[in-house]
Amino acid sequence: MASRWSRLIGAIILAVVFIFHGFVHSEKAPYYTFVKEATSAPAILRYDYIIIGGGTSGCPLAATLSQGARVLVLERGGSPYNNPNITNIGNFAANLADTASPASPAQEFISQDGVFNARARVLGGGSALNAGFYTHASRGYIKEAGWDETLVNQSYGWVEKLVAFRPPMLEWQSAVRDGLLEVGVSPNNGFTYDHVYGTKVGGTIFDGDGHRHTAADLLQYADPRRITVYLHATAHKILFTYNNGTRRPRASGLMFKDVLGVEHRAYLTKSSMNEIILSAGALGSPHLLMLSGVGPAEQLRSHGIKVLVEQPMVGQGMADNPMNALFIPSPLQVEVSLIQTVGITRFGSYIEAASGLSFAYASPQRLSKQFGSLLLNQTDQEAMNKAAEAINDVANGTIRGGFILEKIMGPLSTGHLELRSTNPNDNPAVTFNYFKEQEDLERCVQGMSTVIDVINSNAFSKFRYRSMPVEALISLMVSLPLNLRRRHVTAAISLEQFCLDTVMTIWHYHGGCQVGSVVDHDYKVVGVEALRVVDGSTFLRSPGTNPQATVMMLGRYMGEKILLERYPHGRN
Repeated sequence: MASRWSRLIGAIILAVVFIFHGFVHSEKAPYYTFVKEATSAPAILRYDYIIIGGGTSGCPLAATLSQGARVLVLERGGSPYNNPNITNIGNFAANLADTASPASPAQEFISQDGVFNARARVLGGGSALNAGFYTHASRGYIKEAGWDETLVNQSYGWVEKLVAFRPPMLEWQSAVRDGLLEVGVSPNNGFTYDHVYGTKVGGTIFDGDGHRHTAADLLQYADPRRITVYLHATAHKILFTYNNGTRRPRASGLMFKDVLGVEHRAYLTKSSMNEIILSAGALGSPHLLMLSGVGPAEQLRSHGIKVLVEQPMVGQGMADNPMNALFIPSPLQVEVSLIQTVGITRFGSYIEAASGLSFAYASPQRLSKQFGSLLLNQTDQEAMNKAAEAINDVANGTIRGGFILEKIMGPLSTGHLELRSTNPNDNPAVTFNYFKEQEDLERCVQGMSTVIDVINSNAFSKFRYRSMPVEALISLMVSLPLNLRRRHVTAAISLEQFCLDTVMTIWHYHGGCQVGSVVDHDYKVVGVEALRVVDGSTFLRSPGTNPQATVMMLGRYMGEKILLERYPHGRN
């Protein structure tokens, strides 16, 4: 009997050790000894896996792979830690607007459509810049992607242990939620990560103290003995070999430069299982493929790039979920909140809200002036006085009020990405073709109609001035410098024209290396060996109401799949 109990206890101990193996040697954020400046890197490095991009997918991917192999991560930006613009929820707009220097965490780009946008340049990627909303893809999306649902759910759970939280849901967000339910966006699904029709409260990567937790926090799962992360390491070109016994070139290494312009080379150690993995995002991954000679032949030749593999679909299928919004000044103070409530409609539009924040691309002085002109015809003196206080708040860099926005599912409209130059630091030229497809425009009109209904609802009434009609709010948005697109007189009276003229990004761009054309269903680049892409550039459409949870999940998911290929009989 004693012997049987001892064996049972031994088995339990082994099981516990196995479950927590990933934490035995872990290090806590932000105190990673394996994260270093690229200036300290040797001229030549050798690793089993080289991951280009320490972003939303790259960090969980690297942490997972380090449990069974030696991993190198090259991140072109710096650390997200100790930057209050990144870590504090109240500095969300300032964080996005910080694009002035090469060291800024955000790099601004303007699409060929005339819409302001930003791409991440920091460890943790877009999770260090975004509004923090955390929600799963729908079951239908998972099925269409061909993913293993059990492993998907395990991977989501792995992410959520470190970076997902339940938001506080204070008065303003609660009023938006109740307004959505009042106007028929039902049922009330309460708090859930699931993507289901109706109104729900989703998760957030901001904790109860308003501190952001990024994908970089997932590096706590990494084995520090088998991972190295270099910051300010800009990848210039993937290197290939041809003497591999096949007709296809094989990725063998990478040339990158540090912040001083010193060149370094990283090579894969000799094993047929070793790979280079692109996780540089929807702009970075197709961009680097082209710079490395994989892409549309005519375009590559026009820039003097030797064509390694003609792949015409690299850079195609670029899409961005268009956003349109109304700002509602409030007679009451509002909490600082980012996306918490979401209305998932059956017609393909998502309704969300944020409050107490300055708007990233609108000038406070311009906003103040426009409010003033709109209030000149109002007769309620008390309302005017209160609105004037709100205007002064705006001019001082804060907002007493908030935005209710709509964005469309998908979208159906897509565009393309092209090289501007051979400099990897230059943004490529990106065209999203917002509302090219009529169905996208129709969804926007329905979504904006729902936003207006919420603003006019009884549930939301205490957070708006009755003397300021919705028509005035629409006119305000039309007059603001939200983008570089032409304004039409009819935009103030036609929701269709309003959608076209005031479209903004919600930073959910995707495509460029899509599954089924550029990569196969194992995310391997078609036409070459030892090269994969694991990030949002592979998506055919954006998952759920916000992609970040699914992008983080994908990093973990593919890390597990790759290790299973490497160790089909289990790993030590």
